Amino acid sequence: MVQIRVNGQMKTCQEPLTVGRLLRELGMHPRAVAVERNLQIVPREAFDEEPVENGDSLEIIRMVGGG
Repeated sequence: MVQIRVNGQMKTCQEPLTVGRLLRELGMHPRAVAVERNLQIVPREAFDEEPVENGDSLEIIRMVGGG
């Protein structure tokens, strides 16, 4: 079991994740967000390789377009 904090909220996951898989589980499109893991920006091209580990803190910011 993996316990993480996502945007300040505790979340428990049943299996190890990557950032990409977490985004899919949360219903977020990877091209529409920026992700910070433990105070480090995760490059978009690394989402599917970047592990999410027990105790991690993630901030996920959605991009909003407008004009």
